[in-house]
Amino acid sequence: MGSLYPHYEEENYSSNTANLLNPEEFRRQGHMIIDFIADYYQNMEKYPVLSQVQPDYLAQLLPKSAPNIPEPIETILHDIQQYIIPGITHWQSPNYFAYFPSSGSIAGFLGEVLSTGFNVLEFVTMDWLGQMLGLPQSFLFSGTGGGVIQGTTCEAILCTLVAARDQMLAKVGRENMGKLVIYGSDQTHSKVAGLECKNFRAIKTMRSTAFQLSAESLRTTIRLDVEAGLIPAFLCATIGTTSTTAVDPIRSLSEVTKEYGMWIHVDAAYAGSACICPEYRHFIDGAENVNSFSFNAHKWFFTTLDCCCLWVKDPGALTKSLSASAEFLKNNASDSKQVVDYKDWQITLSRRFRSMKLWLVLRSYGVENLRNFLRSHVKMAKRFQQLVESDNRFEVVVPRNFAMVCFRVLPTTLKKEPNGCKKTVNASGKIFMTHTIVEGIYVIRIAVGATLTEDKHVIKAWKVVQETVGGMLATI
Repeated sequence: MGSLYPHYEEENYSSNTANLLNPEEFRRQGHMIIDFIADYYQNMEKYPVLSQVQPDYLAQLLPKSAPNIPEPIETILHDIQQYIIPGITHWQSPNYFAYFPSSGSIAGFLGEVLSTGFNVLEFVTMDWLGQMLGLPQSFLFSGTGGGVIQGTTCEAILCTLVAARDQMLAKVGRENMGKLVIYGSDQTHSKVAGLECKNFRAIKTMRSTAFQLSAESLRTTIRLDVEAGLIPAFLCATIGTTSTTAVDPIRSLSEVTKEYGMWIHVDAAYAGSACICPEYRHFIDGAENVNSFSFNAHKWFFTTLDCCCLWVKDPGALTKSLSASAEFLKNNASDSKQVVDYKDWQITLSRRFRSMKLWLVLRSYGVENLRNFLRSHVKMAKRFQQLVESDNRFEVVVPRNFAMVCFRVLPTTLKKEPNGCKKTVNASGKIFMTHTIVEGIYVIRIAVGATLTEDKHVIKAWKVVQETVGGMLATI
């Protein structure tokens, strides 16, 4: 590699480190970096979506140790272009249809920049967003609840699980911790902490019921545990599971959990975004009966990583389990409840100023535009679904709820290698998709939601799939 300035001598050292926040140098480098990022997005479609390099390629290209003297930003940006970008899987590419989207936006990116430069915005932003989703007043600061921005869904579930655990132990005694049981469907993306892993129940779901968790299955499983002397404590219901975007019926499930005094958390990591559209709010019918609700604004809400929005009906249950009360952390504003002390709403003491980027997204685009962005993605997914259904070599495996289509090449078409289509498509670098396996069926997932995706990219994706299968059949 090496510097563009091989004679970048020691005398330059003092001028480059005298003021690490020199306003003029900050302005100069900032403009260069913004231009670099803008060029990257302008040229996004020229790159293979999936990285084409070997896993250890970078170790062969970079020096073995950090430089002793500073290098200019020009050299650093050159090396990013030359060495780093080839190793990236381009999640913002319009041809990215894998996993779930990680949709960005100008407001999201610039909000991230602003949030690092400046650090009482979060509680306002969380109430705004909660109102947009149609969450009950009991989840808002303007009611009796409140919201907090966590890093990821894993953190949100961990925090609520700890609160649920302590709430139940206050009733039954801490000596019974080993008897507490957690429930979810076999489609739930779960994390278990502080409780016995053997006490997690992944309740079976079926294709015939679109892989949703039924209240009857939950009640039967709970009864068996109670008969065995165990204590049901926590249910994680999901709105938009990772595999197939299945939707668990919140209202009927909450009626079961109420019988046993359980905590019910709703994980709407992907699909929660859609609920700002009135036509999708029926998916969270019964939310007034749950204890907590979360969704990831960094998935399908044009806000960059990391930004998981968590609302709780009883903030006291959360803070009682997570608060830190060391003397050096005490202050009048927090002690008098004049401010929301978010250190007591999360695992860590320190936190990033994540609300700035979300606030910018809400203000920069407005509710109606955000709804229309999401609707356009759903419309494109519907288009892809229609294309799949028009070709008798393929099958849509489960009903489409949002902007993801789950389909497969029929076994009668490719008998020997049902997963060969996705592998070949991804290896081409033209598009990127992922798969799942449900009830033994190999399913290809195409998730529409990248900010730059248009109809032409969805049509191209379908043509790539068709051509790949056609090519594979020609060799049989």
